[in-house]
Amino acid sequence: MKGMSKRARSPDLHNTYVRQDRMKTIPETESSLALRTDFSDASAWDRVCAMVQESVGDFKAYVELVSDPEYDGLTPEQLLSLLPEGSHRSFAFLIDRVALTHPEHPILAVDLQDEPGRTFRVIPSEAWGVENNLSLANMGFEEFAGAVDADGVFRGFKDG
Repeated sequence: MKGMSKRARSPDLHNTYVRQDRMKTIPETESSLALRTDFSDASAWDRVCAMVQESVGDFKAYVELVSDPEYDGLTPEQLLSLLPEGSHRSFAFLIDRVALTHPEHPILAVDLQDEPGRTFRVIPSEAWGVENNLSLANMGFEEFAGAVDADGVFRGFKDG
């Protein structure tokens, strides 16, 4: 996929479901956006939401979980075209079919600012680190994307 690091190109970990009709503009939210793009399994959605919102020590991801069937099948490319004019978002999380069905539930992180459309996946227990650091601009998207495992999933920074 264009704009993705070579390490983040695992074909079985990227959403290939594409919806062709027009979708509504992405809503502005107070917190970082976590947008549901697959509606095939409500209980899996509930599990992923709980995992993303779970605190890790003193930290948690500050996300607004948006579940609107209007965004069913939304791709990173479509997300870019649906951002409101003047949006200040630097990234968004997409909770797609892979996130709901893969055993680790890796969420798709999408760069909206530096390399728009670049993606990597992140396990829910590490979403807080991505969200906190990108929201505060402590780190850049490329730092997380460059630290993914061979399958394109960020599971935390390795010691050493």
